[in-house]
This record gives sequence, structure tokens and C-alpha cells, in this order.
Amino acid sequence: IMSHRKFERPRHGSLQYLPKKRTKHHRGRIRSFPKDDASQAPHLTAFMGFKAGMSHVVREIERPGSKLHKKEAVEAVTVLEAPPMVVVGIVGYVATPNGLRTLTTVWANHLSDDLKRRFYKNWYSSKKKAFTKYAKKAAEKPQEIEAEVERIKKYCQV
Repeated sequence: IMSHRKFERPRHGSLQYLPKKRTKHHRGRIRSFPKDDASQAPHLTAFMGFKAGMSHVVREIERPGSKLHKKEAVEAVTVLEAPPMVVVGIVGYVATPNGLRTLTTVWANHLSDDLKRRFYKNWYSSKKKAFTKYAKKAAEKPQEIEAEVERIKKYCQV
């Protein structure tokens, strides 16, 4: 029953993108990775980026036969932001019947404060203890970290 409408009508716009508000985190994410090719050496398979906005450009159209050939037209463009990516560690995955499972993670010995900030919701009032125990372990027992890397090399498929 539609009490306040005189006629029925379809709704305007998709409900998929609700709520229409600015995001809390402006960092992009990689939504899918290409199939892993074991014959190649380890390399970067994806790059993180996100849509930062839109603008418009005036460009000359090169399309012989079109009535716009050699004329200027205004076109919409998307602005993509791709901040620099920094490798901070490696994760080893083991193939199981249910899919990939994480075997172990090895972090870099020295992690910047820029990275540590990402792990906190409230950085300025925190004690900033992230990775302190890991850094201590890496300094005192580097052979344990090397053993984890060797474990990744020996058992991991991805």
C-alpha cells in the first residue's frame, strides 16, 4: 500500500551504494590478484590505488569519418590516486583442500612510524608499543627470523 504517492514508480538510483557518505579510510585495497605463476621469480603482482575524484578535459577528437573529427570536445576523466607502496614483510601460504592458509608472517626488522600509525585508531594517546616485542626478538635472536624465512621457502606454495 502506497499512502503518500498518487502513482507507483520505480525508485531512483541503486540501494547498493548506501549510505552515500565520505569514506572513513581513504586507502585503497587490492580486490583480486592474478593467478600465481610459480615459474616466475617473486614479483609485485598488484598495485593499490583508489578513485580520488573526477574532472574534465578538452581534447581534440581524431576520428576520421565522424562529424567531431579535428574538433574539440569536453570529456569526463577519473582521477586515480596511487600512493607509494612499501614492502614491510612477507606472508607464506600453504594450499589446503579448502583454499590457502597462512603458514607464517615475517616482518621487516625496522618499521617506520608511518606504518605503525596504521595499526592504531588513536595514535597520539597510545603507548606506541606495536612491534616492540618483535623488534626485540629480531635484534636478540635473528636466527629465529631466518628460520621462519626458510620455513616459508620450504613449505609454502604461494
